[in-house]
Amino acid sequence: MKKTIKIGNIELNTNVALAPMAGVTDITYRTICKEMGAGLVYTEMVSAKGLYYKDIKTKSLMKINEKNRPVSLQIFGSDPDIMAYVVENYINERKDIDIIDVNMGCPTPKIVKNGDGSALMKSPGLAGEIINKIKKVSTKTVTVKIRAGWDSNSINAPELAKVLEFNGADMVAVHGRTREQFYTGKADYDVIKKVKEAVNIPVVGNGDIYTPQDAVKMLESTGCDGVMVARGILGNPWLIKNIIKILNNDYNFYEPTPKDKIEMIKRHALMLANELDERIAALEMRKFAAWYMKGMKNSSETRNKINKITRAAELCNVLDEYMNMIG
Repeated sequence: MKKTIKIGNIELNTNVALAPMAGVTDITYRTICKEMGAGLVYTEMVSAKGLYYKDIKTKSLMKINEKNRPVSLQIFGSDPDIMAYVVENYINERKDIDIIDVNMGCPTPKIVKNGDGSALMKSPGLAGEIINKIKKVSTKTVTVKIRAGWDSNSINAPELAKVLEFNGADMVAVHGRTREQFYTGKADYDVIKKVKEAVNIPVVGNGDIYTPQDAVKMLESTGCDGVMVARGILGNPWLIKNIIKILNNDYNFYEPTPKDKIEMIKRHALMLANELDERIAALEMRKFAAWYMKGMKNSSETRNKINKITRAAELCNVLDEYMNMIG
């Protein structure tokens, strides 16, 4: 089983990647997951049009921690000329961005209605043109994230992957669900296997990685070159550490204690407060704290308290109370 992967001219030290997730993989959580051993981390997806029109909020998503490299900046859009323009004029100059990833998998209606994200699964010609034009101007490795297809009647990931490879893509990541499925049902590993068989570039599998054993199953059943973890790391960044362990035949998994989780929430909150306004950090931490504390005994009242806090320091006090309560 593979444990490393080379994408274009970028050599990763492990073949476990953190998926790009809007509202999750900000600079703080990327740092935490990198510390757990992730070989590659992705930014939240960035609008090519937002960059083109110099939107300040869009630019803020591109902040990179040098220690997290290699970092992949994920962009989305469906206008080949605008996407090539922002790569040439805004991304090439950034030395801290190692890889440009093009999102062709996001299923959310507001993205799809503009022809972006997984809507591009329905237009292989346009998808190929986007990659072709980006590759002509990019000084960086270029990858693409796709889904199995638009719906169960149009599973076209293997064919689309060939088009992307032909136009210069250096790697393709495949989420084994269709756009129609969103995140329901099971990821189809057979589709990922077919993509791997169809192309000569590296293929990274994505979907239903919740345990270290799931990562092994993905690699063994599809033959893909790497695994991408997404929802499985919500509140459980230690999953990355344990996947790397199992890939090295180490079954002595790290099981975080309640104290470990509480300490991680505190650290996460303080890191976030250093990046953002403290009030915004506290609001952001509500969802993260709920993920970390899921399944912890007698935690519902504490989670309710957390949903009312407005400062990171208050969060630490609430968590200390909880630890005293559970001993």
